[in-house]
Amino acid sequence: MSQKNMSQNNENKSEFQRSLGLLDATMLVAGTMIGSGIFIVSADILRNVGSAGGLLLAWLITGALTLTAAVSYGELSGMYPKAGGQYVYLREAYGPVVSFLYGWSFFAVIQTGTIAAVGVAFAKFASYLIPSWSDKNILFDLGFLQINAAQIVAILMIILLTFINSRGVKNGKWVQTFLTLIKIASLGGLIVFGFLLGAKADIWNMNWSKGWEMVSLSRSADGLLQVTMLDGFMAVAAALSVAMVGSIFSSDTWNNVTFIAGEIKNPARNIGLSLLLGTSIVTVIYILTNVMYLSILSVEDLAFAKDDRVGVLAAGQIFGSYGTTIMAVMIVISTFGCNNGVILAGARVYYIMSQDKLFFKKAGTLNRFGVPAWGLWAQCVWASLLCLTGRYGDLLDYVVFVVLLFYILTIIGIFILRRTRPDVARPYRAIGYPILPALYVVTATIISIFLFIYKPVYTLPGLGIVLLGLPIYYFLKRRNEATTL
Repeated sequence: MSQKNMSQNNENKSEFQRSLGLLDATMLVAGTMIGSGIFIVSADILRNVGSAGGLLLAWLITGALTLTAAVSYGELSGMYPKAGGQYVYLREAYGPVVSFLYGWSFFAVIQTGTIAAVGVAFAKFASYLIPSWSDKNILFDLGFLQINAAQIVAILMIILLTFINSRGVKNGKWVQTFLTLIKIASLGGLIVFGFLLGAKADIWNMNWSKGWEMVSLSRSADGLLQVTMLDGFMAVAAALSVAMVGSIFSSDTWNNVTFIAGEIKNPARNIGLSLLLGTSIVTVIYILTNVMYLSILSVEDLAFAKDDRVGVLAAGQIFGSYGTTIMAVMIVISTFGCNNGVILAGARVYYIMSQDKLFFKKAGTLNRFGVPAWGLWAQCVWASLLCLTGRYGDLLDYVVFVVLLFYILTIIGIFILRRTRPDVARPYRAIGYPILPALYVVTATIISIFLFIYKPVYTLPGLGIVLLGLPIYYFLKRRNEATTL
């Protein structure tokens, strides 16, 4: 190869390469949604609503909201089939301030906090197979900071996946598609074996004897079950809203496919279709998984599973002594694949923010493999630091409210853009417009209001993280104005 050709081969590319098809996009949607949540959060949901019907209702409402938002985003992705996704939609509908607040929150905690939390979940469940990886194994005790083995394993996992994705989107694509197919098949197998080997008619009948009685469950200091009736619509609605924090997060990150629109073939068609297919697949799997749980374990056992590890408890009933190992392997695969998709997609948002001069300049460049490597490594560094703080779980709780707010704003953006940008081509229109998008906005707003009232410890700090972006935005704006003078 000549010196000239070698030089050209090593140059950074100037635009994204469209190399992802419909299957790849669908697997990204499903793969980023399925992490460890489906194996854990049903315990907390049951403690809040206390019944089989309440548990399934929480997952059904979450599934309906997710599907409605996904098919609504299809219209926006067809209008703006470029990298950045939700950030771009908010910018076009509301202007740069709102989109920056989303991008700031996205980098500060939404995406990076998810990466950190999923990474540590990977390490914790991998410690069932390799005990030395446990979070109980303290490697360094600096007094003000303890670093355990799970945190180090999580960081190494994040670094590995960042390296893979920095070498081109095709590498991340194959990892994502392969692992997502495996975990969909694994979850399908768990459901089937659960019904065949673990289901008990007496357990099922007992769970449904008071299947729609909405109560709050807790245990006293001496371990006795305490039941508190939820009287009236407002009490039930509040309990459901609080309970759905877990199911909403377990069903989140479906929008990551919109961030990589610049790398998807025929994005006007494939993004909307992948959102519909991916969210539908996961919603069905989640509901069937919870039906399976209820056929194997009592509501009380599910609500008070050790460390909320409902999946481990159910697998033990299905597979006996091998259950813990089988579930650990499933969750290790699931979390690894989930983090691959989240890491792959996130840097595309920082790329567009940099193009708008609202993020580090180097984040707006592509390397010779056609990916925003600088943004990937910046994301890696911050997510790794969040792993070390040990506060990633709290950070995610803080932004539940915020994530819902940005979803609400984005769906409202469809109505705004129909009025302000009627001339923009819409190859795909939101299904059920205006009724379904409006129902999403109303329902998500009600949930947000209840969270604001009953979970101020989380909602107020989450709102604070977002508002902290305002002075940063105006600082960057003044700096950009000064530069152009």
